[in-house]
Amino acid sequence: MSVRDINRIQEAVAEYWRDVQWVESTGSTNADMLAHGEPGMVLIADEQTDGKGRLGRHWVSPKGSQLAMSMVLDASKHPGDFGLLSIAPGVAVTDVVPEAQLKWPNDVQIRGKKIAGILSGLDMPKVVVGIGINVAMRPEDLPVETATALNLEGIEVDFDDFTIDILTAMGQRLGQWLDGDPRLLEDYRRVCTTIGQEVRMELHNGVVTGTVDGVNDAGEVIIDGTAYAVGDVHHLRPRA
Repeated sequence: MSVRDINRIQEAVAEYWRDVQWVESTGSTNADMLAHGEPGMVLIADEQTDGKGRLGRHWVSPKGSQLAMSMVLDASKHPGDFGLLSIAPGVAVTDVVPEAQLKWPNDVQIRGKKIAGILSGLDMPKVVVGIGINVAMRPEDLPVETATALNLEGIEVDFDDFTIDILTAMGQRLGQWLDGDPRLLEDYRRVCTTIGQEVRMELHNGVVTGTVDGVNDAGEVIIDGTAYAVGDVHHLRPRA
């Protein structure tokens, strides 16, 4: 799948994004936008050959399989709670794909399987938010057993319409982050399946297990009364 009419997409999302561009292939849309992007720009790529995931992981988006893009924000007037930046894009995806839920901090999942990855980059006052959503994939092309794609979950989309819907939702949710709107965190808590779960959390210096009490106002996960800002969470008894 690929962008068919970039001009129609641009017109539809101009309220939020002033310059939407498309390329057939690139190493990393995040790297491109960190190097050359300006606030209000979006770069969509059919293929990424050198993308980066959370905790420095390498990932590739096969051609035509994902909506892979990066968006540039001006955070010069933002109060500085960057811990909440990572949650806004995930909530935006759940706005468009109601079957989706979030595993802390921002793994977008359907039935416990990941359909999207999100990674932000800072070059203040510029902030780049990147996302890759698995739209159309064959089971044998999934990178891991815990991944899935919209088509494999019975969700078929028109690529241009889906791109417009996602960019619109991103504009709204990232706008809430920039404005410090408390509704962003309220809505995140409603779609975060990690809350109430028994989890194992891998930290840089060890492992923590326990029950997730909630997510605090800084976006940190609270496990048995202790808040953690960074780590890999694994649900021990995932809900379907």
